[in-house]
Amino acid sequence: MNRLLLAPLLVPLLGACAPTQRVIQVPTFEVEQVRLTSLALPSGPTPAQANLALRVRVENPNPVPVRLANFNARLFIDGADVGRVDLPNVALPARGSTVQDANLGIPVTLQTAGAFLKVARGTQVSYRVDGTFTADLGVLGRPTFGPFTLAQGVWQQPAILPF
Repeated sequence: MNRLLLAPLLVPLLGACAPTQRVIQVPTFEVEQVRLTSLALPSGPTPAQANLALRVRVENPNPVPVRLANFNARLFIDGADVGRVDLPNVALPARGSTVQDANLGIPVTLQTAGAFLKVARGTQVSYRVDGTFTADLGVLGRPTFGPFTLAQGVWQQPAILPF
């Protein structure tokens, strides 16, 4: 009988001992380097294109390895959406990180030409990468994260255009 009276008192105490941390934590992204390598003007049937080299460090806070797939992101320069950022599948070790390099060819339009010209002239601009991705966690499933800002910062590089 005493055990039945103590049970309602023990349940809240045991509940307070239960872990409250989420099972799956979102991997984080940090742009280590972004560089405009060339800015090609339109020539005949070839459209204008900005070529970028992007280096991203991805951290996995989870105790299991994670493979990121279906990475879908957009690059913004000074608030203007300038194009799509694609990363191949990214394999992350448990509680570790990896560096991913991507070479991007982004079409230059009348709306985005000004942003790319600023970078090509060596002017400081702000950038942001917004997107979503799917994490393959094996037996734990394939959750999709986002949309949210994956990385942001200030971008300035030596001028690649003389004017």
